[in-house]
Amino acid sequence: MAHLETLPRRRGPPPLQQNRARPDEGGRSTRLTLDQSRSRCLNSERTLILGGGISGLACALRLAGAGRKVTLVEGSDRLGGLGAFFEHEGRTFEKFYHCMLPSDGPLLALLDSLGLTPEIYWKPSTFAYAGAGRIFPLNTPLDLLRFAPLPFADRIRVGLTGLWGRLCSDKGLDDLSTVDWLTRLSGRRAFETFWKPMLEAKFGDRHQDVPALWFWTRFNREKGESKGEVKGYIRGGYKRIIERAAERLRELGVEIRLGESIQSADLDENGSPFVITARGREDAARLLITLPWPGLAQVTGPRLRQAAQVPDWGIDFQGVVNHLLFLKRPLTPHYWLATPESQFPFDGVVETSALTDESDRGTGRHVVYLTKYLHRDDPRFAQPAEEIHRPWFAALQRLFPDLAESDVEAAHTFRAPYVEPVYTRGFLKRRPPEVLVPGKVFLATTAQVYPVVTSWNGSVIQAGRTVDAMLL
Repeated sequence: MAHLETLPRRRGPPPLQQNRARPDEGGRSTRLTLDQSRSRCLNSERTLILGGGISGLACALRLAGAGRKVTLVEGSDRLGGLGAFFEHEGRTFEKFYHCMLPSDGPLLALLDSLGLTPEIYWKPSTFAYAGAGRIFPLNTPLDLLRFAPLPFADRIRVGLTGLWGRLCSDKGLDDLSTVDWLTRLSGRRAFETFWKPMLEAKFGDRHQDVPALWFWTRFNREKGESKGEVKGYIRGGYKRIIERAAERLRELGVEIRLGESIQSADLDENGSPFVITARGREDAARLLITLPWPGLAQVTGPRLRQAAQVPDWGIDFQGVVNHLLFLKRPLTPHYWLATPESQFPFDGVVETSALTDESDRGTGRHVVYLTKYLHRDDPRFAQPAEEIHRPWFAALQRLFPDLAESDVEAAHTFRAPYVEPVYTRGFLKRRPPEVLVPGKVFLATTAQVYPVVTSWNGSVIQAGRTVDAMLL
């Protein structure tokens, strides 16, 4: 069995030699060369987009489609962000699992505009909960009534909590903690047994301050689905989406530059935006930033930081570790199996084989993600792949005693330090605005998606908000 480990890397080519004037003793350029003057004229109406994840791609498609001149700069050697993929035996697989919901209207509309709708397919999906040494399906009212870890009365209260969560207004929920809200609705015992382990799995000891609005959006994400409990995937995987988006951008005249790390973003003495990348200085009429919020906070220069109308630069993010197993046998019929008990080193078992065709994953191959949300400063985040595999696989065998090491074709470990904000009560007041500097610097990141669920669909929604602000 092969063990491979991939860490996110930001790399760029060596700095290019620029035809620049020498600075004077005050650090100001004493003259502009003819080439520089021409460059600044050419860039006077250009929008420079930083980041080539789904947010950057969606913004670029909207702006270029509106006739704007766009350059997109990505620090890694591939587009896609958390939709990044890798190759295994002639096929591509996502490093971090993805799926679509029928309610993901903005994302599905974007895919339709790229001509990809005929390539999307849908399959029924189910959820289960591992507790008290058993696996309990939780997809129907009858399933909940059979959920043995809770007394019967608590099962009724949990069911009513879910029903009320779909019916109630979200008013005031941003200022109320999920802990208080769910305890009030389900009771202390049901909260401690059922809800709290899932909150701790997602946010660790920071779960106490997560706003109820965050949880309410999860109750309502799939409300009113005409297709029922189904999830979607696309033939060829998310690589297909990324490549088709890049193809369309080039058709629209967008310049895409990869492997060009962002070193700083700031305003010059006249208040115009510029960026320092691995290639040198870049000036643009408008700057649109889609970098993860902690990364942006690190590269923002003093003038931009002072001018930007940001309520809180200190928004922190959770990271994730995914241990991906290629198996020679199916593991579970459920797409998602929650494993919130402390005996499990991972939060959930995601069998994407339940959603994908063999034509996408290979005949007889089953793809399982073991996932754990961790802060990037947690020592477990940086554990070597082999140190992750041994205890994680042993814990998986406790759930599935007939699973053998010989059933594993290959294992891979992937990590992402910035996946989702650590939400706190009143997060709407901390949420960064779409416009950082009016008419000049704009923002579209996952720190703004709230209260929409953090997903590709949420990022497309946020991209639309930001571009709307730019086109006013």
